[in-house]
Amino acid sequence: MDEDTTENTSEPGSSAAGQAQASVVLGVVPTDTHRLTVHAAPQDDPASPVVVLLPAMGVPARYYRPFVADLHRQGLVVVTFDLRGQGESTPLAARGVRFGYQSLIDDVDAVVDLVESTFPQGPRFLLGHSLGGQIALLHAASRPGRVQGVALVASGSVWFRSFPGLHKFRILLGTQVVALLSTLLGYWPGRRLGFGGRQAVDLMRDWARQSRTGRYRLTGSTTDYEAALRDLRQPLLTISIAGDLLAPQSSVDHLAGKAGRAPRTATHYTRAVSGATDLGHFSWVRGGGELSRWVRDWIVGVFDPSVRI
Repeated sequence: MDEDTTENTSEPGSSAAGQAQASVVLGVVPTDTHRLTVHAAPQDDPASPVVVLLPAMGVPARYYRPFVADLHRQGLVVVTFDLRGQGESTPLAARGVRFGYQSLIDDVDAVVDLVESTFPQGPRFLLGHSLGGQIALLHAASRPGRVQGVALVASGSVWFRSFPGLHKFRILLGTQVVALLSTLLGYWPGRRLGFGGRQAVDLMRDWARQSRTGRYRLTGSTTDYEAALRDLRQPLLTISIAGDLLAPQSSVDHLAGKAGRAPRTATHYTRAVSGATDLGHFSWVRGGGELSRWVRDWIVGVFDPSVRI
């Protein structure tokens, strides 16, 4: 599960500020009912790999500026956008604004179209944090060949049985209460309640259903995502984070296990490795220098050892 990190979204330091100045608006993607503003931090080499970063639930894309700077220093093109209904995307989630996981997957496909036309020589990778990782994996499974690999950072299944000890029952109760309140109110007022940001009702229902059943059956979709995940062959990188109670190793393994045929590289990010004094489901973003190098090395290894970075 994710938290509302709006109050924790601090302005980046000097390196992140430099990255923000280097970032450009790649385009505005019109979807069925929404508009997504897509940003990119390009490289001089047109063949540089492209990483499309998918945020966590309720987390604005600007929160990742320090990590975007880290990835950019590794020679990667970094593309960012706010998930539908939050941040710069319009309209914001509200009563009567209906969308779920399937719409987010479709949005990723539209962003990948834009990336493909803008950076035709660069191999494309999705990097998702928390909910963004779930969406990235579901996109890759249902659209084979559109990206060359998927990286999951602090991203796991929400299935309650994938959590350790008594915590699993807190997860089950919490997700179902959120879905119930969302249904009654017509949306999830997470900004007021301190969890997950303002979200559409169908999104929270999809999220709660996966927590309850362990399976991805998406509102308004006929795609068998469980079968698609079993057939996924794109390389997969999973990075669990020390101290992360919202995506513990067991949860990460359950999500990655759905794509059992995908060649997986699994790593664990610790304080000792990162040099950061604080790590967790969200705070790793401010200490992601070494993690960005892991992403870069994985891309080089799974795509082509001769790739120029």
